[in-house]
Amino acid sequence: MRILLIEDDAVLQTVMLRSLSDAGHRVDAAGHLQEAAHFWQVQAYDAVLLDLNLPMNGQTHAAQGSGLQLLRDARRRGDRTPVMVLTARNRTDERIAGLDAGADDYLGKPFDLEEVEARLRALVRRSLGADDVVRVGRLELQRKNRRILVEGADLALPAREFEVLWELMTPPGRAVSKRVLSDKLSTFDEALGDNALEAFISRLRKKLTDSGASIRTLRGIGYLLEEA
Repeated sequence: MRILLIEDDAVLQTVMLRSLSDAGHRVDAAGHLQEAAHFWQVQAYDAVLLDLNLPMNGQTHAAQGSGLQLLRDARRRGDRTPVMVLTARNRTDERIAGLDAGADDYLGKPFDLEEVEARLRALVRRSLGADDVVRVGRLELQRKNRRILVEGADLALPAREFEVLWELMTPPGRAVSKRVLSDKLSTFDEALGDNALEAFISRLRKKLTDSGASIRTLRGIGYLLEEA
């Protein structure tokens, strides 16, 4: 998944960034309000982890409720990205305010990182109408375990090829544009070009030869995973 982590506590941000990255996610981290707003507007994400109180650029003290305003602004412009609020402000009225602002889930600090990841998976599944286990031909994706198998045997894939196939199977049978795939695999420091993406698709096609699934190119649209 491509995740936006908005957290101004530098220690907590570092810990969460490492944990989510080690789990195979691509994560952009923002520590103040302007940076978070910029990232959220220029990049498509599978999910957002949002702290409620964020400082302005150049300030050391967080403004109360600034994260809520960031969320309201995103919803106002039609952004439906699943959002989980992470905050030490865990009173009932504060949780209600977060949910009313457009949050999909709410988790008080301190929290367990494994629970954060499990809730993220559930949020994305609900937003996509996707199941935790998906099969196409003899190919199987297990989202909870982050495994892709062919007839019960793990399909060994480099990280970016894994993410391409994950996206094509979330859910399968839908066209995924080159831009969406490139955005999910790029970072702000390194953009993934069309040639690199086509190389990933080419290698994946070879590895799926005996899986009962194939990747079809839809000219001018993108790619589609279907039964062979």
